[in-house]
Amino acid sequence: MTHSDTPAYGLWGLAFVNAAIFIFFAFSFFKPETKRDWRSFGAFSAFLVALFAEMYGFPLTIYILSGWLQSRFPGINWFSHDAGHLLEMMFGWRVNPHFGPFHIASFVFIGGGFMLISSGWKALHTAQQKHALATTGLYARMRHPQYTGFIAVMFGFLLQWPTLLTLAMFPVLVVMYVRLARHEERDAIREFGDQYRQYMERVPGFVPKLGYSDRSLSGR
Repeated sequence: MTHSDTPAYGLWGLAFVNAAIFIFFAFSFFKPETKRDWRSFGAFSAFLVALFAEMYGFPLTIYILSGWLQSRFPGINWFSHDAGHLLEMMFGWRVNPHFGPFHIASFVFIGGGFMLISSGWKALHTAQQKHALATTGLYARMRHPQYTGFIAVMFGFLLQWPTLLTLAMFPVLVVMYVRLARHEERDAIREFGDQYRQYMERVPGFVPKLGYSDRSLSGR
């Protein structure tokens, strides 16, 4: 049985407040300025709205999968709020899903993602103020820490509360972020030329290279 069998949906006010808090949180870290920034931030915001709409508003995924879920996992009230933590329920962690392994892992990805977004913006903003190429801090380890951060946050929410809509949106948004990164790289090549090409050769795009230091890019 779940920790709470009381239905907890139709709470649209709570859905709005949670979406607004996380969107504002991301906005305060990312600080979009260009059209490209707003496009990536808007897509991320749409993901959060879809997530919290199902988490507190209407459990569309549970309704669609209710027959299959009930036949495969009997004894669970799938319309209780805790049952929305599908991975915890399906893998047997049914005492309190908020302390389950998937939920804990989700906090690691979400917290780490927001840290990447925040730290990446600081390094980028400092470089932009000097009209220079960002190669310090996180940018000494990966070329697109903020996009990696957005992807990590979305993946974390999928671990915590997977839905059919957000599962469908996730790969689309990942592809979008990769394409945005490629556009930014072309712009950087036009502005910085060989300096950025050499930077691309030494620093990976989205997955940090361990053991890499800011000093390796000094003197450029």
